[in-house]
Amino acid sequence: MAGLRIGYLLPTRDQSLKGEHEPGRLIAQARRAERLGLDSVWAGDSPVTRPRADPLMLLAAAAQATERVTIGTAVLLPALRHPILLAHQLATLDRLSEGRLIAGIGGGFPNPNTQAQFAAVGIGFARRMSRMEESIDAMRRLWSGEEVTYKGEHFAFDDVRIEPPPSRPGGPPIWLAGSGGPALRRVARLADGWLPYPIDATTYAEEHETIQEAIEQAATPRSVTPALYATLCLDDDPEHARRRLRTSVERYYDAPLEFVASVQAMFAGTARQAADWLNGYIAAGARHLVIRLATDDHDSGLEEFADRVLPLLREEDPR
Repeated sequence: MAGLRIGYLLPTRDQSLKGEHEPGRLIAQARRAERLGLDSVWAGDSPVTRPRADPLMLLAAAAQATERVTIGTAVLLPALRHPILLAHQLATLDRLSEGRLIAGIGGGFPNPNTQAQFAAVGIGFARRMSRMEESIDAMRRLWSGEEVTYKGEHFAFDDVRIEPPPSRPGGPPIWLAGSGGPALRRVARLADGWLPYPIDATTYAEEHETIQEAIEQAATPRSVTPALYATLCLDDDPEHARRRLRTSVERYYDAPLEFVASVQAMFAGTARQAADWLNGYIAAGARHLVIRLATDDHDSGLEEFADRVLPLLREEDPR
């Protein structure tokens, strides 16, 4: 098992909510994350439901502004896009980053706002999962560098070749979001990594074991990187941290904290408490953490996380 890696979600949505549209500040955050010793920077995707800067354009700039950190999408919605165009974008981004890209993808959380996003671009929401699976298959074939003819339920094309090919043979690793039986079987069958957000470490451990069992039963077993997407709100006063978390989450998701916290991993408290909470997931098997900070000041928030939480997590690094 590879050692622990820790990443940071660029605050694209938070910036838009403040009415600020300065991508240069987000790129500066990517550079800061690299300087502070984090291993990866990530960008989310939601052009209509939760508007923000385009993740692939932003990560292209981040790739040029950094040297070491992995760049990734957390998560991209391939069902909103045609796989030829998306494969071309991701291949080019993998080249720009010199092979540092992870394509974290998902189907879209089932709620009215997400359904409206799919309707806005003329794509049926009910078939988003099969469309996503077909996109993965098509993109991996296109990343071969050869001419591809494809016939599927959603997409069909003849003699298509994209250039440049990705930096790495076979293209960037694809990580899938999701929890529950069908999603876990999909991860075991299709993904190079798993990027879920279960609300407790016990559930994470159980689902990780389910994936491992499914992989071991497959005809060609392979490795899947177990990751975690988690939201943190840090404060020396735990009660103040919980109030700040509520404000941040309800503004970000336009939904009650109680609902969001019932489906997503999130924690409010001191740095020590947050590290203990995250170390529970590490003990359950997580090897790449993607941290979203619930804060009004992302510059100081990132510095605080790197200074006060990161060393406590590194203590548990299995390397």
